[in-house]
Amino acid sequence: MSTKTGAKTYLDILKSELSPALGCTEPVAVAYAAARAQQALGIRPDTVEVQASRNILKNAMGVGIPGTDMVGLEIAAALGALAGDADAVLEVLHMVTPQDVEAAKAMRERGGVRVGKASTEKTLYIAATCRAGDAEACAVIEDRHTNVVRITRGDEVLYEKADASGGEMDAQNTALDVESIFRFVTEAPMEELSFLRQAAEMNRTIAHEGLEGRYGLGVGRNVFESMQEGSLSDYAVALTCAASDMRMSGGTLPVMTLCGSGNQGITATLPVIAAAQKLGKSEEDLLRALALSCLITVHVKRHIGRLSPLCGCGMGAAVGSCCGLTYLMGGGLHEIEGAIRNVIADVSGVICDGAKAGCSLKIATAVSSACRCSMLALHGSAAGNLDGIVCEDVERTIDNLGGLGAEGMAGTDQVILDMMVCKS
Repeated sequence: MSTKTGAKTYLDILKSELSPALGCTEPVAVAYAAARAQQALGIRPDTVEVQASRNILKNAMGVGIPGTDMVGLEIAAALGALAGDADAVLEVLHMVTPQDVEAAKAMRERGGVRVGKASTEKTLYIAATCRAGDAEACAVIEDRHTNVVRITRGDEVLYEKADASGGEMDAQNTALDVESIFRFVTEAPMEELSFLRQAAEMNRTIAHEGLEGRYGLGVGRNVFESMQEGSLSDYAVALTCAASDMRMSGGTLPVMTLCGSGNQGITATLPVIAAAQKLGKSEEDLLRALALSCLITVHVKRHIGRLSPLCGCGMGAAVGSCCGLTYLMGGGLHEIEGAIRNVIADVSGVICDGAKAGCSLKIATAVSSACRCSMLALHGSAAGNLDGIVCEDVERTIDNLGGLGAEGMAGTDQVILDMMVCKS
């Protein structure tokens, strides 16, 4: 990595992949598309129609919508169309009132909201169309949750992105590798990493709310109340799962997302925050560990995809947080590479069957694995060539994980979605 240009690029990647969101990012992205369509329409719509890729449908079917007692895309689309603040992007629902919720419910009950599967091979695709009388406007999002590529009003094209492809996980289109990430994290001037304080504060706040309130399955709260005194692993699990409990059940606090996912954002940050607190580490140590965790997560997610049949928390953010934990406990590049191989040997293959309250259970598994795999690496134990898809070469191991998700599990998303639709 060239020093000055490389450091700037890595900072750009971090800043582009970290963004605040209110609510689960798949239904929120639908609400954002609907709000952009309504903005183009210019008047209050009578109906809203959404066509979305199967991954969007899968990830939004069972998750709570902020400020409501409802789940799913229909209420998200209606709220976006009737009360969304398009300029707030993934915090589009921050101004929603109880009256807005009732209006959205009424729109849904009278058949004014339609959601269907789009005919596309893209994993992330949303087309939202708002109609009022004979007037209509449409906004299309592709590849990234906020990547609006086209807005139309009637036959008029109001906006069209020159390079609509965007490409999955295209932040700066820069090749990443573990060694260069580690070098950047250890050499970057502290002031350049200071923006990560916002991520730490935002996600710590939602975690504490999850511990104090009663949300979802209460995974974090229950682990916290029953954890062994002094247990770093239990505390990391409790803090992280409490944040997921809160946001998956429709809580109204924002979260700092990573790679377009709130659960990945909290899984990449909160175990590291918990460890820094338990170990009495300095703010500098914390921020460097957060940068390491987030960049490693981005690196792994580029291989498995922004939306994937594999659980992004288990397959992406757990790998990142394991590296942050290893760094905080004194590990160097060798131990970090071993920790990555350990996590992939441990939890590779955990599926994503949509965003829901049960995500906290998978996050508990992922964070527990991250803590255990870090400890093993620090004691010189690391998976290698004899361990399935794991290789001595950490980059080849990450590439194998990507192949498992993209090629080996190509039909998994459709099978999962079919099962979910049959249930509903």
